[in-house]
Amino acid sequence: MIPDFCYISSNAKIGKNVRLSPFVYIGDNVIIGSDTVIYPNVTILDNVTIGKHVVVGPGSVIGAEGFGYEKTGEIYKRIPHKGKVIIEDDVEIGANVTIARAKKDETRIGAGTKIDCLVHIGHNVKIGKNCIIIAQVGIGGSAKLGTNVILAGQVGIKDHVEIGDNSIVYAKSALFKSIPSNSKYSGIPARPHQQVLKLWGRIFKEISESK
Repeated sequence: MIPDFCYISSNAKIGKNVRLSPFVYIGDNVIIGSDTVIYPNVTILDNVTIGKHVVVGPGSVIGAEGFGYEKTGEIYKRIPHKGKVIIEDDVEIGANVTIARAKKDETRIGAGTKIDCLVHIGHNVKIGKNCIIIAQVGIGGSAKLGTNVILAGQVGIKDHVEIGDNSIVYAKSALFKSIPSNSKYSGIPARPHQQVLKLWGRIFKEISESK
């Protein structure tokens, strides 16, 4: 049964026991796996594949064109983005999340990953399995996250940066360079977390001694 005010393209494929809500838009060549839940006001644009047991929160947009321009003289001209978005099984996506489709190839969200509200994922980003992406994170185009990565609230990830498996980037940090597996980084620009703690310790000590 299709809810009121829900649009589904004629060539979309919807699996068994998918629960759609009012005001959902599903575009061309979209595939949605079984037992997935799509909440109200979700927009799923062309060439998106969503796996089984996925939850997409209200107001989210999946497959919008990526942010890419070339400057010709004084004018910025948009670069076409004709790739795909692939969301694997058991992913949960919060409210008002945006996931851009790839320029070429694909943007991919790995199985078991959980994404909080108000997150932006740029074009051609690859997120590994079982990652945690907390509110207001922004991930630049073509960045790559390994498995079990945690990005805390309001973290910014530069385009083309790679984050190794089992790494954590703490809240409000800005990561401008790639980091290896099992890393813990914080700050702006992000540095190894223990270094940052020592730096702050010195600063507070100097302040207290100056009084």
